[in-house]
Amino acid sequence: MAYSPMTARSRDEDHRAATSLELFFDLCFVVAIAQAGARLVHALAEGHPGTGVIGYFFVFFGVWWAWMNFTWFASAYDVDDVPYRIATLVQIAGVLVYAAGVSQAFDENDWTVAVIGYLIMRVALTAQWLRAAAGESGPARTTALKYAAGLVICQAAWVALLFAPDDAKRWLFLVVAAAELAVPVIAERGHQTPWHAHHIVERYGLFTIIVLGETIAASTVAVQSAINEHEALGELLPIAGGGLLIVFAAWWIYFAVPMHEHLTSNREAIPWGYGHLLIFASGAAIGAGIEVAVEHSVGKAHISQLSANASVTVPSALFLLMVWLLHSRHFKHGLAQQLTLPLSALAILACTWTGTYAVLFAGLVSAATVTIGVMLSTASANSSPAWGSPQR
Repeated sequence: MAYSPMTARSRDEDHRAATSLELFFDLCFVVAIAQAGARLVHALAEGHPGTGVIGYFFVFFGVWWAWMNFTWFASAYDVDDVPYRIATLVQIAGVLVYAAGVSQAFDENDWTVAVIGYLIMRVALTAQWLRAAAGESGPARTTALKYAAGLVICQAAWVALLFAPDDAKRWLFLVVAAAELAVPVIAERGHQTPWHAHHIVERYGLFTIIVLGETIAASTVAVQSAINEHEALGELLPIAGGGLLIVFAAWWIYFAVPMHEHLTSNREAIPWGYGHLLIFASGAAIGAGIEVAVEHSVGKAHISQLSANASVTVPSALFLLMVWLLHSRHFKHGLAQQLTLPLSALAILACTWTGTYAVLFAGLVSAATVTIGVMLSTASANSSPAWGSPQR
C-alpha cells in the first residue's frame, strides 16, 4: 500500500462506513474501560462513592478524549496508507499503556504511566495533523496546524501536572481538561474540518455497543462468581434479569433515531460529541453498578441496600436522560413523546427506594419505556422513525 498525500475526504461521500482499523482501535479501549469499571466497583463496594465517582470520571475522561481525538481526525483525513496505519497502531499502543496506568491513577492519584500512554498517542496524532497540514492550503492548513499546536501544548501541561503537589493535581486536572476541550473549538473557528456525519454517528454507535458489551461481560462475571461461591441464585436472578432489561433498553433507545440527519455543522456536532462523555461513562457505570448490587446481595459489599441500588439506578437514569438530551428530543413530536425518557429516568431513580428488587424494577421501567415509545411512535402519523426500528 503506497504512500499518498493526506487531503481531506468529502463530507458528501456515499456509503462511508467504519474501517476494520477503526474497529480494532475501538476494541483496544475495552481494556481501559474494564480497568476503570473495576476500580469504581471496588470504591462503591467499600463505601466510598464520592472518591470513586470522581476517580472514575477523571480516568474515563482520558479514555473518552483519546478516542475522540482519533475518531474525528479519521473521519476527515483517513487515507488508509502505510504511514496512516502505522500512526494508528502507535496510538493503540498508547491506549494500552494508558490502560496499564488506570489503577495507579485511580487509587494513588499517580498519573505517570497514564501520561506516558497519552504521550505515545499524542506523538502519533500530532504527526498526523502535521501531515494533514502539509497536504492542505489556506484555512484548512491553518486549522490542522492549530490542532497540532494545541495537542503539543496540552500534552506539555499533562507532563507538568506530574510534578504538581498531590493535593493540587485533581484541580489542575480540570484546568488541563478544559484546555483540551477548547482545542477543537479554537482550531475549527473559521474553518470546519470535513468530518462525515453518517460516519461519525456510526463510530459513536459502535463505541456505545462496546460500552454496553463491557457492561454485560462484567455483570456476567460477577453473577457467575457469586453463584460459584455462594450459590445465591434466588437473590441473583432479579439483579441479572433487571440488569439485562436495562442494557437491552439502553441499546434500543440509543439507536432509535437517525442522528446523522441532525449533525449538519459544528454547532450541533461539538455539544453532541462532548455530551457523549456522560453517555459512555454512565453506560459503562451501569455494569459496575450491577457488580456492586451482586456483591451486596451475597454479603461481600458492606454498604446499605440503598447505596447498592443507587449504584445501578443512578447511571441508568443518567444514560436515559443524556440520550434524550442529545438524541431523542430532536426527533420527538408532541409532549407525550418528549416526556417519555425524562419521566422514565425519574421513575428509575425512584426504584432506588424499592428494596432488594430495585434492579428488577428499574429493568421493568426500562422495558416499559421502550414499549411506550413504540406505541406513541406508531400512533403519531407525523413522527420520525424514532422508536420502532433501530437505525443502522
